[in-house]
Amino acid sequence: MKQAPATPIHERLAALSEPIRLRIARLVAAEELSVGEVAKVLQVPQSTVSRHLKLLAETGWIGRRSEGTATLYRLHADDLPPEIRPIWLAVKDQAAEPETKDDLLRLQAVLAERRTDSLSFFGRVGGEWDHVRDELFGRDFTARAMLSLIPPTWTVADLGCGTGNVAELLAPVVGKVIAVDGSETMIGAAKRRLDGAKNVVFRLGTLDALPLEDRSVDAAVLALVLHHMPEPAKAIAEARRVVKPRGVVLVVDMVSHDRNEYRHTMGHQHLGFSHRDIEAMCTAVRLQNFNYRILQPAADSRGPALFVSTATVP
Repeated sequence: MKQAPATPIHERLAALSEPIRLRIARLVAAEELSVGEVAKVLQVPQSTVSRHLKLLAETGWIGRRSEGTATLYRLHADDLPPEIRPIWLAVKDQAAEPETKDDLLRLQAVLAERRTDSLSFFGRVGGEWDHVRDELFGRDFTARAMLSLIPPTWTVADLGCGTGNVAELLAPVVGKVIAVDGSETMIGAAKRRLDGAKNVVFRLGTLDALPLEDRSVDAAVLALVLHHMPEPAKAIAEARRVVKPRGVVLVVDMVSHDRNEYRHTMGHQHLGFSHRDIEAMCTAVRLQNFNYRILQPAADSRGPALFVSTATVP
């Protein structure tokens, strides 16, 4: 790792004190990255990243090396100048801004893309086939095809259907979709979206008092809706009420996060949910076989990480 020339300590501290540069330092401390990879994780222009990396390198915080035409950056604590190594060790694991957790999740997605790129370079067939397949059929056909694992005779309740995204995905593969929402505007938008879908019915009603009979559906889906509810446990209880024995309650929502501005800009009642939060709500209404899994975020996603949880009615 090339050492930077001696730099006044106040300049070194100033370089690291900028929040975006601290985020960059944490990233390259975790993995050696190119400018483009850092830009993809932070979701900012490469020119901006290049400027910050240049300053971090000039002030001795990070090192750089060339590999072919690419320049790679890395922060190795053991290679830091002795006068700033203790500073880095003191700040690197301290509580970070809310974006840091999402940065590290997006980093995993970027590294996964790198592995695919390596496959393309070292094993031409595999990498090229992924690219050709996406061009021919789109990026999401695999996920849509996997929906056919759902029994085609099922009736599924889309609770808090919004504009009908979930219902649109489910309608081609199940027997019936019942789309429920408390907003007439949302129901209207979903009806327009699903115009022509003969197996989708719409019900206006709240999630804490569903307009559905007991044990009337095979599965209930709550997708990005619980965080809007003052008492999300009531929605889980209602979902359990309307699902048949051995049926499934599925929740998709945000992992616990610190973006408090969402309360004001989007009316969120809760800043996501932890594994413990969702499990407690499911256990309280005697749902079984609980599972909670954090979804791998897309490299270009800007929101908090999502989870999917499932539980069954005994």
